[in-house]
Parts: sequence; structure tokens; C-alpha cells
Amino acid sequence: MLTTMKEMGLLAPAGATSKPALQAQQGNGTRVVILGAGLAGMTAAYELRKAGFDCQILEAQDRAGGRCQTIRGGDVLTEIESSQTCSFDEGLYFNPGPARIPYHHTAVLGYCKEFGVPLEVIVNENRAAYFQDDKAFGGQPVLNRRVVNDSRGYIAELLAKAINQKSLDQEISDLDQERLISFVKSFGSLGNDYRYAGSSRGGYITGPGAGTVVGEAFEPLGLAALLSSDFWDYKLHFGEGYTQAVTMLRPVGGMDKVAQAFAAQIGELIEYGAEVSQIRRTPEGVRIIYSGSDGTEKALVADYAICTFPLSVLAEIDADFSPAVQAAIEAGGSSYAKAVKVAFQANRRFWEEDYNIYGGISWTEKDITQIWYPSSGFQSSNGIVVGAYIWDNPIGERWGLLSPVERLAKAIEEGSAIHPNYDEEISAAQGVTVAWEKVPFSKGGWAEWEDEQREAAYQILLQPDGPIFLAGEHLSYLTGWQEGAIQSALLAVEGVASQVAQTGYSHIS
Repeated sequence: MLTTMKEMGLLAPAGATSKPALQAQQGNGTRVVILGAGLAGMTAAYELRKAGFDCQILEAQDRAGGRCQTIRGGDVLTEIESSQTCSFDEGLYFNPGPARIPYHHTAVLGYCKEFGVPLEVIVNENRAAYFQDDKAFGGQPVLNRRVVNDSRGYIAELLAKAINQKSLDQEISDLDQERLISFVKSFGSLGNDYRYAGSSRGGYITGPGAGTVVGEAFEPLGLAALLSSDFWDYKLHFGEGYTQAVTMLRPVGGMDKVAQAFAAQIGELIEYGAEVSQIRRTPEGVRIIYSGSDGTEKALVADYAICTFPLSVLAEIDADFSPAVQAAIEAGGSSYAKAVKVAFQANRRFWEEDYNIYGGISWTEKDITQIWYPSSGFQSSNGIVVGAYIWDNPIGERWGLLSPVERLAKAIEEGSAIHPNYDEEISAAQGVTVAWEKVPFSKGGWAEWEDEQREAAYQILLQPDGPIFLAGEHLSYLTGWQEGAIQSALLAVEGVASQVAQTGYSHIS
């Protein structure tokens, strides 16, 4: 039955995503210039070339991938006002941009499978990691599992009391009361008196062992103390979010393996060091003015253009877009996430040896927001700790004003609230940091559309401006994700192919 449904187009196979159904020679030599060799640009070139389109990609940097980047020892990380040289040991790396792929991002996963990019699981949430808030528990870090399970226990107790007191009879009159109270009891690990008195789900001070070692469980955290913190905000159910729930994946060896796989397919189409200065519409199509890697000005003409530049970058380029499109670009470009990441090499895996943390994330209400622990190289000698991941714009903007050295020092200081000997285990000398607002040709982490902008500017940019199509994560409801970039590119490919099918010929001979 499943096979029949798939053949009838009623059921997509797992791992598949919708691609434009282009014919082998549908492009018939139609020239398409693609601006930017990020995942959106390379996806567009890959799919269009298969259909006979003549594609060329202009990329300002000396590498493909855009924000899909991995930093390794010897790499130089350049910001507008500074640069850093990474000193990680061989084999260690840091993903300053995208770092995980949700299991339902079938476009990215589909290309990984098609190109033979091996994947591994990333531990996105770990009950052995910590929450830390200066406003609660004396500022001391508290185990994730204690916060999560004690919170559930108290909620279940309150609900059980309401049910037993028949306070909810009207709302639950059609439900089996006995089964409902059993459900609530099991959910919160309540006692027979329907009170929450703690549970082994919260973990042990001393774990169960052999012989007569029963184990000493933690006493439950106080409800008042839990409420005085901000743990119960989205952090408590972070791992249940649509884009954050298990299973999360990543390429073995670094996220840039995805970009490298695309570049291996269409790398000869990319001109590196090509910084675009003008985008012009012509009666025949488009004309792009750019400086080559040798600094000389060049011009490229084509029937169509697919521009994948972040709107924060595109807004500053001299272009003759229609007034409505230009205004929409400027609106979108002004609302990019001022994301910041910091990473350190640790020469002892103290998180494993001292805290039994194998992957996952600790949270703090301090600026650094998160500490990520590596999900590979378990029990090896060293590893990379992501010492800060900031996406709150006021904080990110403040950190972007700091020098890289200042960011590294501040991340060590704030991380010490979770790990008291943090400054002894890691060193700024083996740290790197990126403030995406300061990165040339990115100028922000990802687009953050307000609802009003989605209804106005966003809708305008979904439509081509004559022969110019836009694509990128900013033109998706998956902003900040590689999936959004790729799916947007596929829409642009479909749009170009549709226009060619309507005209039946290319403008440029």
C-alpha cells in the first residue's frame, strides 16, 4: 500500500524534499548569474545546470559556503575591524554558523545522502548539564534533570489537587476521571497521596550501586525557588521545540563538509574573490558589475540573476531594483540577528571527567547564554567547548562592540558561574569568537522578520523583480537554518525555469 501511495504521489518517501521537475535540456543554454556561493547559491547552480542552464556564481570570499563554515587550526577568522588566527590542535574544529540539522530538514539531509556526506548525532539536550541563574539557588548551577523533573512534579501535584477537589469537573466531564488522575500521577512521579516529594528522575547525590548501596536521591528543589528563576522560560522545554527536538544531526568533521560537497559538484562554476558592486536590469536581462580577485572591474551579462546575498549586505549594493523591492530589502536587512559565538580548546575534558556531561548544553542567565559540550571524541584527551552562544540582539550588539580578546575574557568569566575552575581548564590563547554582525559579506546571523514585515516586505521579495530572483534563508520560515536557504533556492530555480518555459528562448546569445 505504501509503495502504491508513493507511486501515486500521495506519500513522499522519508528523507525526500520537493524539487522542481525540470527537464534535461529545459534551460537550453539560458545564462543565469548567481550571486553568492552559500548553500542557496550552490543549490540553485546544481539544479539549474542539470536542466541545461549556463550558470556562473560570483562569490566575494575565497571559499564556498557562506555562513556554513567550520574553523580549524590555522584558519583566519576575519571581522570588519579585526582578525583572529585559530590555534586549535589538529582534528578539532568549531562551527561558528550552523551547527546542527534537525531530523525533518529533508532538503539538507537529502543532499548529504546524495553527495555521500557522513552524518553523526549531536547531543542537543543533556539532563546532566546545568541551569544557572543569579536570582535562584544562591546563583549556584543546578542539574538540568532536577529542574525539569521537579517542575513537572509540582505542576502534576497542583493538577492532581484540582482534579481531586473536582475543580475541573466541567472542563473534564467527558474524560475518564480515574485514568486522568493516574495519568497525572505518572507524569509527575507523584506519591500515592498525589503529592510530589521528589523522584529518582531528579538524579542522585550518590548513585545506586552494588551490595547495600541504595543511593541517596536529591531532595526536590523548592517550587518558590524554581519560580524565582527564569529556568521555566523556553529553556525548560527547549528540547521539545520543533527545530530542536531529537534527533539532531551534523556532518562528521564539521558543518562545512556540506558546503564542500556542493562545491565538489559545481566548483568550476564559482568565481572567487568577485565582489559585486552593481546590479542592473537590462532589456535583455541583467548586468552585474564586480571587482575580480585581481582588483580589476568586470561586467557579466546574463538572462537571469538569482541573488542570495543576505539582505543586510544587499541593501548596501548599488542596484536598480523597483522602489518597492528596494524598500523591502532595506526593511529586511535592518532586522538581522546580532549573533555571537565563542569557542575554546580544553586540554582536559573536565566536563566528562568531573561532571559526567557527554554533549548537550548548559544554560545561564548571564550574557553567554549557553555552553555547548562536544558530541564527539568522547573520553579523548581534549575537545572544543562553545563558551557562548548569544542571539539576543541587545546583548549581541553589546558583545559585537567588544574586541575578540575582550569577548574571550568575558566568556571565561561568565562561564565560571557554571564551572568554578573554568579559567583553569580553558585559555583565551586557544579561543576564537565571531560576532556575525561584524563579518564581511554576512553582516548578521540570520533574518528576523517581524509579523508586520512578513505580511508586507517579505511577500514582495518572494516575487521576482523582472529577471532578478532572490533566495536565501531570509526568504523562508526557517530563517537561521540551512534548510530554509536550500528550500528558498529550489523555489527560485522553479521560478526561473517557469519564466524560461513561458518565453521559450534565452535573451543572451
